[in-house]
Amino acid sequence: MKKLQLTLASAVALSLAACASEAPEDTAADETAVTEEATAPGNIVEVAQGDESFSTLVDAVVAAELVETLSGEGPFTVFAPTNKAFGKLPEGTVENLVANDKETLGAILTYHVVEGAVDAETLINAINEAGDDGYTVTTVGGGTFTAAVVDGAVVLTDAAGNTSTVTTPDVQATNGVVHVIDTVLMPQ
Repeated sequence: MKKLQLTLASAVALSLAACASEAPEDTAADETAVTEEATAPGNIVEVAQGDESFSTLVDAVVAAELVETLSGEGPFTVFAPTNKAFGKLPEGTVENLVANDKETLGAILTYHVVEGAVDAETLINAINEAGDDGYTVTTVGGGTFTAAVVDGAVVLTDAAGNTSTVTTPDVQATNGVVHVIDTVLMPQ
């Protein structure tokens, strides 16, 4: 995640430096627009592309033809598995899905996406209100998983009964929010 933050910080610094070298327009409104645009983190796909620890996720999103959707207006909340999370799957699983079963790949990926921008505070509040059984999250693919707080961390339980922990919450994107998770969620 430090690499993501460093990448984003570098991009912002370069953007601001480029803006500073250009002659500004005469109005304050134009200066504000340039500054806001220069500091925007990018959409969900661009955020993932900017961090090598999401290269497997990015490759899968491309193969499943979801780039346009996840680059769209949104807002979306994505529970994004890292390369290490994909590495926990049986050997050859990702490669087989990318090459031979894009429909299942798409179903798995959309199981990680929720409509709306749900930050960690909102999710934790919903979990606390739901009580001991956890909060049921409905995905854009139509499936559900359960979110609970376990030992201070948000833990997701998928339809297959597997658990994944949110390791880094609230990575901002222009079209939503990303929560980094340590295990791929499975719809069945």
